Amino acid sequence: MRPGKLCGLAVVVALAATACGGAPDSGPGDDPGASGRPGFPVRIADCQGTTTTFAAPPRKIVTSNAAALEMLLRLGAGDRVIGTGFPPGKGALPGELGERARKVPVLGKHIVPKEKLLASGADLYIDTFASMGAMGGAGDAPTPEEFRAAGIKHVYLASTACAPTNGKPQRDLSAVEGDIRRLGAVTGTAERADALVAGMRAKLSAVHEAVGGLAAAKRPTYFFFDYDAGTKQPMAVCRKQLANAVITLAGARNIFDGCDGDFKAVSWEDVVAKDPDWIQLAVRNRGDAAADDAAYDRAAAFLKSFPATKGLTAVRKGRFLRIGSERTTIAGVRNAETVEEIAHTLHPARFKAAR
Repeated sequence: MRPGKLCGLAVVVALAATACGGAPDSGPGDDPGASGRPGFPVRIADCQGTTTTFAAPPRKIVTSNAAALEMLLRLGAGDRVIGTGFPPGKGALPGELGERARKVPVLGKHIVPKEKLLASGADLYIDTFASMGAMGGAGDAPTPEEFRAAGIKHVYLASTACAPTNGKPQRDLSAVEGDIRRLGAVTGTAERADALVAGMRAKLSAVHEAVGGLAAAKRPTYFFFDYDAGTKQPMAVCRKQLANAVITLAGARNIFDGCDGDFKAVSWEDVVAKDPDWIQLAVRNRGDAAADDAAYDRAAAFLKSFPATKGLTAVRKGRFLRIGSERTTIAGVRNAETVEEIAHTLHPARFKAAR
C-alpha cells in the first residue's frame, strides 16, 4: 500500500475503498491555489460515496468517542477538539495523552445528544460508529440537512463505521491507516499521520516476520469474549470487524471468521462447538486499573463456572488474555500494539527464535 501524498493538489479519499484495503490517493482536483493553503482543498467521501470538501483545516471539532479523540491528539490536532462523546476513562490513554484528553469537554457520556452536537459550534464531527451494530442506531442522529444547517461537516472512521457494508473482510490494518491519513489530510497534519502509520508498520512487520507464514491449520483458534455485551448470549466479532484483522495479524484464527458483517449474536453452543485454544477477556475500560482487573477476574470466573464453558480447552488450560475491548475493536494506533501483545502471548517461542 502506497502512502497518500499532499502536494498542493486536492486529495480525494474514498472511505469505502480504503475500508476494503485500499490506500489514500492523491489526485488532480480544483485549482491548487484556490484554497490559499498547501494541501487543500481536501475531498473526503463517506461510506456511500457522498463527498465532503475542506477548503481549510477545521478549527472546532467534536468527536463521537475516545478513538477519534485519541487519533486527533496523536496527530497534534487535539487543541481543536471542543467536545466528545464516549470519553476515555481515567487511565485509558497513556501519560500525557490521557491528561490532555481529560481537558476536552464531555458532550455526552455515551452518544452525543443531537441537540448538543448541532449547537456545539463545531465545524467538523468525526463519527466512529455510523452503521456499526448496536452503536449506529442509538440516539437521534442529525440528518445531513441538519448538519449542513448547523455548518458542521460530517466524516466517518471507515475502519469501523463503514465496515459492515464493505464487500471484503478485514484481515489487515490498511483501513485504520487510511483513517489516520484522512484525518491527517483534513487537519493539515499529514506528515504526522505518515509518521504514526510508519510506527504501526514497524511493529506489524516484526510480528509478520515471526508468525505471518503460519498456515491456517497451525494457527491457534481464538475467541474474543465481549464480556460487557452480556453473558446470556455471546456476541461474536465477525470477518468485517476490525478485531478480525487484529487476531489474524497476530497469528491466530478468529473462531467466527466465517460469519459475515461485523458483530453477530451467537450461542454458547456455537462457542463450545469451536472449542477455542485461547480466549480474550475483552472488557471495556472502567476508569482505573483496579476496576479493570476486577472485571477481568469476573469474566474469567464466569467462564470457569458456567457449565457450557468450563470444559473448553482455553478455560481448562487457563489460556486467557486480559486485553481491553476498545483497543481491539475500535480504530487507533494501539491496534498494532494489540497485535504485538496477542502474538507474543500465543507464539513466544517464535519471537525468541527471531532474536
